Amino acid sequence: MTDPAPTRILLADDHALVRRGVRLILDGEPDLTVVAEAADGSEALDQAREHRPDLAILDIAMPRRTGLQAARELSRDLPETRILILTMYDNEQFFFEALAAGASGYVLKSVADRDLVEACHATMRGEPFLYPGAVNALIHKYLDLAREGRTLPAKAITDREEEILKLVAEGHTSQQIAGLLAISPKTVERHRANILAKLGLKDRLELTRYAIRVGLIEP
Repeated sequence: MTDPAPTRILLADDHALVRRGVRLILDGEPDLTVVAEAADGSEALDQAREHRPDLAILDIAMPRRTGLQAARELSRDLPETRILILTMYDNEQFFFEALAAGASGYVLKSVADRDLVEACHATMRGEPFLYPGAVNALIHKYLDLAREGRTLPAKAITDREEEILKLVAEGHTSQQIAGLLAISPKTVERHRANILAKLGLKDRLELTRYAIRVGLIEP
């Protein structure tokens, strides 16, 4: 009887040293193998479409597309690929957004050597993997919502607005954003005005601070 094929993994993180360390952990397991790497969210999507991995491990704060943006697209386009978020952010908001984006688990980089392999195995068994702090956050959120009779809050801005917000915060002009997204500069400006209004912000500086705070870009 032959052993089952190892889980094929896509690893996406914009820091080469982090990818190298994580790959050492994963490739050290006989039933896990990294088949592709990516340095940003857009490259991760390209690699996923090419290699069709069983599991994608995505950092949150990456250039071009964040891990959360990539996770949403992966969940829609390649539902058979399971997703883990690997992040430095012990942050309740990111945790809930990761679940909403289709991730099966949330692993902190600070304890990746302890938790990542277990998270991969749990995810491939169809089980969620949540670090202890996330479990507490999930329980508190559920209890709060149940007590108040509310549902989880909707996102403040749309996926397209989030994409434009990230590009604005990275310093792209409206003309450049229009070229990257194949839309008109006028449409970019309209989205930008909507973002400012929805978030109650005044200018690019405040947009950039917001983007850093919610993990769309790194400081």
